[in-house]
Amino acid sequence: MQRRGRKARPFYHIVIADGRAPRDGKFIEKIGTYNPIVEPADIQLNFDRALYWLQSGAQPTDTVRTILSFKGVMYKNHLLKGVKKGALTEEQAEAKFQAWLSEKEAKADNKVKESELAKKEANKQVLEAEKLVRETRAKDIAAKRAAAIEKQVEAAREEITAEAAEEAEEVKEEVKKEEVKDEAAAAEVKIEEVKGEEPKAEEV
Repeated sequence: MQRRGRKARPFYHIVIADGRAPRDGKFIEKIGTYNPIVEPADIQLNFDRALYWLQSGAQPTDTVRTILSFKGVMYKNHLLKGVKKGALTEEQAEAKFQAWLSEKEAKADNKVKESELAKKEANKQVLEAEKLVRETRAKDIAAKRAAAIEKQVEAAREEITAEAAEEAEEVKEEVKKEEVKDEAAAAEVKIEEVKGEEPKAEEV
């Protein structure tokens, strides 16, 4: 495998190369690519050319062997060896390979579906968590607003009470003034009455 891609973003070419050649040096043929960054990993492979080189004696590295096994190249090579030995016919080998391939595709589809369900469930949980956060924030804001309104109402009540007390004092003062006036008027009336009742001096 030849490494390509920038730092921390690897991308590999699957190549046929001389065992004495450096890893990223000259190669004979490129038979595929491998991108481990995406999920699931993206593998593009020329199946026929990979099988040809495997039958020609190519020795894959551990990573490439895993990729070839995943793609079924190793299994197809094993079946063809059985055909050469006469253990089974080409039709039987092809039927076994197609059955393996169908099972592999079914497993891959199930894995994709499970992955999609897991993503949906994760997104659902994230949305529920965000909803809970929003509701909590809304409750906090409502509580703060209610407390502020309560303070305003209390301040208004205190102001009204103070104004009412001032008005009551003013009314008391007015009533006192009126009572004093009434008492003064009553006193004047009594004085007049007393003056009117005084005996006149006898004429001599």
